Amino acid sequence: MPRVVISDTSTLILFHKIDELNLLEKVYGELITTPEIAQEFGEDLPDWIKVKAVSDKKYQAFLETQVDYGEASAIALASEYDNVLLLLDDLKARKLAVKLKFKMTGTLGVIHKAKEMSIIEKVKPLIDKLLQTDFRVSENIIQEILRLNSE
Repeated sequence: MPRVVISDTSTLILFHKIDELNLLEKVYGELITTPEIAQEFGEDLPDWIKVKAVSDKKYQAFLETQVDYGEASAIALASEYDNVLLLLDDLKARKLAVKLKFKMTGTLGVIHKAKEMSIIEKVKPLIDKLLQTDFRVSENIIQEILRLNSE
């Protein structure tokens, strides 16, 4: 298990929209995010989500030339830690995180992990709730997650 888990805005917003934000705490314990992401989220964060500013603002500004400022802040903050997991859903940000050799997962990966840990019984009800939001994902990926979870 990673020592530090850093979340981007989309993961927080999606779990909030489906009324499952506490699932992140159940899977990871404490999360870290940045002031930029906290502002994008727009709601009060629970106290198990710590807000930490990026130290290297020049690196963050460089990353902002490739991804949006929230994702750039998450990736820049991740570079300040060892053994970190990034929670990202945006494809461009995920590709950049892979290039930079970060461990990464997204909303569906969190749901899969929750099932593996027996925190939830089934992934399908949560996926169905996600699909009622503006969450976009290919049918192939949904089918793969359902297959991995024998649903």
